[in-house]
Amino acid sequence: METAILGRTGRTVGKVGLGAWQLGADWGEVAEDDAYAVLGAAVDSGVTFIDTADVYGDGRSEQFVGRFVQDRPGLTVATKMGRRVPQEVSAYTLDNFRRWNDRSRQNLGVDTLDLVQLHCPPTPVYSSDAVYDALDTLVAEKRIAAYGVSVETCDEALTAIARPNVATVQIILNALRLKPLERVLPAAQAAGVGIIARVPLASGLLSGRYDEHTTFAANDHRNFNRHGEAFDVGETFSGVPFEVGLEAVRRLRSLVPAGATMAQFALRWIIDQPGVSVVIPGARSPEQAKANATAAGLAPLSAEAKQGVTEVYDELIRPLVHNRW
Repeated sequence: METAILGRTGRTVGKVGLGAWQLGADWGEVAEDDAYAVLGAAVDSGVTFIDTADVYGDGRSEQFVGRFVQDRPGLTVATKMGRRVPQEVSAYTLDNFRRWNDRSRQNLGVDTLDLVQLHCPPTPVYSSDAVYDALDTLVAEKRIAAYGVSVETCDEALTAIARPNVATVQIILNALRLKPLERVLPAAQAAGVGIIARVPLASGLLSGRYDEHTTFAANDHRNFNRHGEAFDVGETFSGVPFEVGLEAVRRLRSLVPAGATMAQFALRWIIDQPGVSVVIPGARSPEQAKANATAAGLAPLSAEAKQGVTEVYDELIRPLVHNRW
């Protein structure tokens, strides 16, 4: 698999990783055996980076990942913290960080966490000297090897990139969310900060498997968070209205190279963006995990295909969401 350096962590990772949100909750139920099958298929296909969080299934995802990696040395596991409490700046303290870290270290079965990311905290947190001092303390205490941030907006990303010890920024980037290409990716490249591209398939929209008749389970965020009822609406279908996203995918289909799927095309588009360290699609089955990893072996997309993505975005998506994030 094509590889890259993960920002200031200095670690080398495969350019397609695995997002493990779906192994915990909010995407319908995933059985334990199925979770391990997905993890195994991903790693056997060249994935070396797994992204989870302490709130995914209230630690269920971390526990699955932790048990799995015990027998798979050489993997990089990133987790996230901060969503276990009311979203107030006052909650982002060293004492809380230590408590959250201790829980994640127990779930993952490690003494030192590879990478811990602030999990889309309130915007003022990104500008707090005290928060970064606390994160530096965690590194000094060897609770964590490196830290980064997961953001909702480009402005939050740029604020974090300016900090000297932020190793990575995780941001929504896909063929329906192009705004990070303008300022965030160039700034990250210049600073040596890694970019972790999340929601790469726009919650499955860019898989090409959905239509107007598709339904989702009651406990699936694609049902209960379409308008931001539970968390930022940008996390669900990238904030694009479902019907608009379907039309965009119909237009993008003509750009997919022969022999590739719509999902692989969408992932390859992200891999081709300068500054992206790793893209983290989720997978509900071993077959999906293998197919996602295969995207890193496709040839880079043509200039015409990339221009086609921009044209679809400019016509259908930009007027609706470009200024929101």
